[in-house]
Amino acid sequence: MGQVFLGESAAGHQAAVKIIKPSVLDEDTRARFLSEVESLRTVYGPFVAAFVGADADADRPWLAVEYVPGPDLRTFVTEHGPLPLAETASLGALLAEGLGTVHDAGLLHRDLKPQNILLSRYGPKVIDFGLAVLAERRTALTATGFVVGSVLCMPPEQARGEHRLERSADVYALGAVLLFAATGHYPYEGPSWQAVALRIEDPATPPDLTGLPAELGPLVAGMLAPDPDARPALPDVTERLVRIIHDQGLTALQAKRRLTDLTPEIVVPQLPAPAFEPEPGVDTPAYTPTAVDPAAVEDDEQAGAAVPAGAGQSADVDDEPGGESANTGPSAPREFVPGQGGSSPRSGGATGVRPAAPLRIAEEIRAAYAREARF
Repeated sequence: MGQVFLGESAAGHQAAVKIIKPSVLDEDTRARFLSEVESLRTVYGPFVAAFVGADADADRPWLAVEYVPGPDLRTFVTEHGPLPLAETASLGALLAEGLGTVHDAGLLHRDLKPQNILLSRYGPKVIDFGLAVLAERRTALTATGFVVGSVLCMPPEQARGEHRLERSADVYALGAVLLFAATGHYPYEGPSWQAVALRIEDPATPPDLTGLPAELGPLVAGMLAPDPDARPALPDVTERLVRIIHDQGLTALQAKRRLTDLTPEIVVPQLPAPAFEPEPGVDTPAYTPTAVDPAAVEDDEQAGAAVPAGAGQSADVDDEPGGESANTGPSAPREFVPGQGGSSPRSGGATGVRPAAPLRIAEEIRAAYAREARF
């Protein structure tokens, strides 16, 4: 349906931008894309990629959603293997809550599959509502008998081309996703999508639950029931999955943290900074490094100068050997201002007060840095 790019706003906010392919840009595709935009505007929740912006009427319609820096579930399972029991249960419970927000908005996803589930450091995110339709609408963008969607996670009623779908269709797809997460395979597989669809539609052919942990067996089998009315509701799915987590000696939050700890962080290269180009006709003068603080340089240059005799230094002004002053009489109180060693004291006394050694060293370092600085 389209190509997805990593976009960046003027302020630096990253987003995933889907642009419709020109080769499929017909009246039907534009209508479906407009439906996707309308759907995303009404869907919210922590487990749904948030809507950022769109233009369905542009020459090349585009849609921007929240960018999730993580792999999709299919890629993760293919590269790292199936998830452990507690992590699978946590994934299912979180996705059930996410789908609940979709259904509360009056929508169906209709194309839930491992590729449409992104794993992030904050939990899974459901993406791609390209096939979602308003649940209260009893019309669809495709005719009856025309199959739209990913057949590997498709319920029988959708595989038959029915467009009057209910929430139970998403429950079936979630069951297929959980089976894949725990085992690495789908309920039905075959050499072609037609062969898979025929197996899904046949009530005498049960789904392949090989390798599924026994704790998940009854729930997943119920979610994959051929009869939509026999499938559990999403709140029941969440409750049963959390119960499995508790039986493993974990809280739901602990299981979620174990799930997110498995998610590798994806670092996306940043766009290069634009090169500075002066305005046409304006000559840019060459930049000459200069001291950050001229007074500091002056102090540094004068640091080795002898202090005039009878300056009235206190014994604790300088910690050099033999720093005791020959003038043993009382001196007027003075206030030292950093960076102004040659200035007069506030109340009487002589000029030329040198800073103490630590301050002088700091001034020397600062002056040396100022001389070498390029900015």
